Amino acid sequence: MDERAGKLTVSRLVSLLQEVVETNFVTVTVEGEISNLAVPSSGHWYFTLKDSGAQLRSVMFRTRNRLIESPPHNGMQVICSGTVTVYVARGEMQLVVDTMINSGQGQLQQAFEALKEKLAAEGLFSQEHKRPLPVSPQTVGIVTSATGAAIHDILNILQRRAPNVQLLLRPVRVQGEGAAAEIAAAIDDLNGYGGLDVLIVGRGGGSLEDLWAFNEEVVARSIFRSAVPVISAVGHETDFTIADFVADLRAPTPSAAAELVAKNRQEMEVHLDHLIIRLQTRLEQTLDLVAERMAGLEGRLKLAARRFAEMPGDIATLEQRLTLAMRAMMRQYEDRLGMNAGRLDALSPLLQLDRGYVIASREKDHAGLVSAVDLNPGDRLWLRFSRGQAKTCVESIDS
Repeated sequence: MDERAGKLTVSRLVSLLQEVVETNFVTVTVEGEISNLAVPSSGHWYFTLKDSGAQLRSVMFRTRNRLIESPPHNGMQVICSGTVTVYVARGEMQLVVDTMINSGQGQLQQAFEALKEKLAAEGLFSQEHKRPLPVSPQTVGIVTSATGAAIHDILNILQRRAPNVQLLLRPVRVQGEGAAAEIAAAIDDLNGYGGLDVLIVGRGGGSLEDLWAFNEEVVARSIFRSAVPVISAVGHETDFTIADFVADLRAPTPSAAAELVAKNRQEMEVHLDHLIIRLQTRLEQTLDLVAERMAGLEGRLKLAARRFAEMPGDIATLEQRLTLAMRAMMRQYEDRLGMNAGRLDALSPLLQLDRGYVIASREKDHAGLVSAVDLNPGDRLWLRFSRGQAKTCVESIDS
């Protein structure tokens, strides 16, 4: 490739187109008619979305399309959401579909998004309003149909995993006209009943229309004002409702909601067991450490007692060594004193007097004399001899 000359390889051009498309169209929602639908053994759906003016190759992989209850057919008008990609091998743009609904459901979806946006702006979905589940719930309120599969799943799980938990069912219709008002009233009633630790509000799976009662504003506001923590358990794992966003916790299914309630209780019991084990271990370790320290102290006391018993002999030995050391030191000092006295005697001027020398000093100030030039005729002097002194007068000076 010579980009300076303005030339691109096919691979480079397709790669650049892929980058532009996938960067600018991360998620899109498209409405169109299905045509050329192909379902090979892989389970993936390959089809074309078209309208009167254009068409777009599309694919919905098996991991996503298996969640759709009613498979599509050619000529069906649908709303698809997904990502736009470029299939490099063929240089074709395609839509990888994540969700697909019949366009007849489009109005409901628009209403869902509008309410979701409104309630989010009011803060009903804010994390700061979410409350944790109680550690050990004793009484659980349930708002669902008395005849549906959801209540049987919840009862089976709680009776098996938390048999001591009391359950209070407030039966309601979960779909159809008036269902939303019944659900909201049930949540308010159970809050007024008092004594509840947690509420499970939900139903089994169904179409968007079937689950619509849990997308109504009246239900969302009753969940938000509930004084009891609410678990929303509506539909299957892939179903999301407005109730899920408002609730303190979303469970993917009613069974999962029951497991969450039981799990909290079981987790507390397991945590208590772990604490007991850790406490026992810590006590045993502490007792072992105290025993080791006691043994060490006992050994040190025995050693101290043995040393104390040996102490009189040690003291006598020390006294004897101290006496000998002091005597040796005194002898050293005496010898040094004698040597220093001898040195002082050798340096004493009095010894010079014994040899016939005389020390002369002025009478007036007793200053010693070392030179005749310091004298004047007539000065009176003291002469000190080895034995005695004499006074004399200077007659003449010979310097």
